[in-house]
Amino acid sequence: MAAPLLSMQGITKSFPGVKALRSVDLALHAGEVLALVGENGAGKSTLIKVLGGAHLPDQGTLAFDGEVRQINSPVDGRNAGVGIIYQEFNLVPQLTARENIFLGQEKTRFGCFSRQREHDAALALFKRVGVAVDPEALCGDLSVAQQQVVEIAKALSVEAKIIVMDEPSATLTPQEVERLFAVMRELKSQGIGIIYVSHRLEEIFEICDRVSVMRDGTGVGEATIADINREQLIEMMVGRKLDKEFPPRATQPGKERLVVEGLNRGTAVRDVSFSVREGEILALAGLVGAGRTETARLIFGADKRDSGTIALDGRILDIQHPRQAIANEIGLLTEDRKAQGLILGQSLRENFALPNLDAFSRFGFVAEGNEKVAFGGFVESLRIKTPSQEQLAGNLSGGNQQKVVLAKWLQRNCDVIIFDEPTRGIDVGAKYEIYVLMNELAAQGKAIIMISSELPEILGMADRILVMHEGRVTGEISDMPNATQQMIMELAVQ
Repeated sequence: MAAPLLSMQGITKSFPGVKALRSVDLALHAGEVLALVGENGAGKSTLIKVLGGAHLPDQGTLAFDGEVRQINSPVDGRNAGVGIIYQEFNLVPQLTARENIFLGQEKTRFGCFSRQREHDAALALFKRVGVAVDPEALCGDLSVAQQQVVEIAKALSVEAKIIVMDEPSATLTPQEVERLFAVMRELKSQGIGIIYVSHRLEEIFEICDRVSVMRDGTGVGEATIADINREQLIEMMVGRKLDKEFPPRATQPGKERLVVEGLNRGTAVRDVSFSVREGEILALAGLVGAGRTETARLIFGADKRDSGTIALDGRILDIQHPRQAIANEIGLLTEDRKAQGLILGQSLRENFALPNLDAFSRFGFVAEGNEKVAFGGFVESLRIKTPSQEQLAGNLSGGNQQKVVLAKWLQRNCDVIIFDEPTRGIDVGAKYEIYVLMNELAAQGKAIIMISSELPEILGMADRILVMHEGRVTGEISDMPNATQQMIMELAVQ
């Protein structure tokens, strides 16, 4: 048999206070899509960074087509034929698609640079992946799906034989995901090996050939997709049996708590009205751009509304700024936790304390000891994996970052909590913990708004669903036992 396209053996990597990888093995064959899965903090990102040359392994070897090579830098990784497409794209919005593809590898002839040659080469790359993109369009003007195609073309421009996709479908619509899968199948047919990192298990069973599972920095097993089912895969990932993906709900919603009437902001939010009761989880569903996040930002005061009223427990609130929303016990877990929910360059403790400084301050001084005690309770109860409260937020995995955001709003004891994509990029075990927490908050009488693009999550968690399209509410689904994904999608495309 031919040697694997990629063979990683005995990869070990430690950071101060953390052993991220413990003798991990991984193999990838030509024309194969390999799913790399595991809980947040399992070591997937570290392994990818070792492959790409961003981290140097403490021990272990990497072989490409049977040849052992030293990967000491991202340039070495690229020269070995590795292209990595991270969840946060490495594109310059002010440059064109063509310029982004060839950035750093511009070719000249007799000292002259040819835009036309680059233009033609970019067109050929887009044709190779089967998607038409204007090479001269600014990347900042392209859709997320088109930017992803530019990233793929960028990898192919350096003759990548291995492409790593890290949560590639996180911000895509269902139609865009199908187009992505079509591109992946085309790449497979050309003999390219793909490592696919995703927490969306349904995608793994649709597009992948094999799955490799990591837990706590070690490889715990692998299987062909045909030989494993969803329940078995979840058990391998979390190390225990999960009887159900969604915990049972027992809370009966009570009186109205939050009432929104006639909310407007340009064309993004148009005459939106709804209420949320105590103990209720209300889901806002719809396609990307439907106005769900924009509605949440208006309630939280992050954007200024043109008109409309917001009332809590019968009191009209004049919310013009997030500080006023926080003062009225309204919390928002933002869609983008890295850009809006956390300050990545500050410690976990400092991030936790930000909306709670009034509780931890006296005479203008912050009582750091009180912060530590309060946050320590949440580190334990939410099982936040960190070597220290002083660890920088940017060094945590996505799931643990989300738990830190949760902790700061739980400390605030908000009456209304808006969860915007609460489990995006989070593994099934951590998802279940967040679902249990949401149920516990509802049982305490909190009013919860959940925005999610994952229809199974909406159907599994919500007491009621509002569907939005182009800034308007197009329908409500309250008969949850009989609700289906098709019913939601029909309202989402009206």
